[in-house]
Amino acid sequence: MSGVVRTVLGDLRPEELGVCDAHDHLFISSPQLPGQELNDARAARAELEAFRTAGGTGVVQWTPYGMGRRAADLPALSQATGVHVVCATGLHQAAHYAPELLKEVRGGLAELFVRELTEGIGTSGVRAGLIKVAGGFHALDAHARWTMTSAAEAHRATGAPVAIHLEMGTGALDVLDLLCGELGVPPHRVILGHLNRSPDLVVQRQAAEAGCWLAFDGPSRTHHATDWRMPDAVRALADAGFGHRVLLGGDTVVAAARSVSGGPGMPYLLRRVRPRLEAELGKEAVDRILAENPGRAFAVEWS
Repeated sequence: MSGVVRTVLGDLRPEELGVCDAHDHLFISSPQLPGQELNDARAARAELEAFRTAGGTGVVQWTPYGMGRRAADLPALSQATGVHVVCATGLHQAAHYAPELLKEVRGGLAELFVRELTEGIGTSGVRAGLIKVAGGFHALDAHARWTMTSAAEAHRATGAPVAIHLEMGTGALDVLDLLCGELGVPPHRVILGHLNRSPDLVVQRQAAEAGCWLAFDGPSRTHHATDWRMPDAVRALADAGFGHRVLLGGDTVVAAARSVSGGPGMPYLLRRVRPRLEAELGKEAVDRILAENPGRAFAVEWS
């Protein structure tokens, strides 16, 4: 099995991605967050520069199709700041889209994902490096099953990893039952996001035992009251032998959360989260989580 990390400037060996924010956003817009869009290219560049100054070298943008990815702007930002950027295809929950857009993609969602992974996003020429879809709160509705089925088809065609928004951190085992059980996606190609929002150590351990990746991706918004429990959860996974399955991200989704706007932003991951985790796990273990795990998790693999 061979693999590369597909960035907006081309393919890298997994080890070249370096210290990585494994789940974040440079651009995103949604009717669920009116007036809080990330759509300022200058602010995006400043945020990447701040992350680079803090020691970061890679960012995975999970913004999917139809949510203001601005893929055409990403190569210039990556080149100007020296930060590797990975861009997503995929589809979020139905609430984030106009009904007309969902109707447009209804008959060919897997084909859309494959096209963006292999040919490029629109006319930008930027190829996506992962597929992002979403579950619901403690359940999978028809929309989630449709998008995950399409993601599984695209994975089989391209070898791209599948990243999942878990609503409030819930539904992890239902997602694995569908994606890995019914649809046959290998567990090590699945990344579960937002696990920090539902600090159920038993479910997290079960998900790790299944062989998938576990992303603890916050804080970025003030209602994530479980962030303080994250170090204990990561320590429990590491103590159980699953430190090699953990990912860390910032998940900046509103403009006020950017560090350049006075929020925690991308640098917070390295400025505060990293030393807090080093106190629990030691520097060597945290270095692996930040600088080795993302390259393996986001590699596009082919036989």
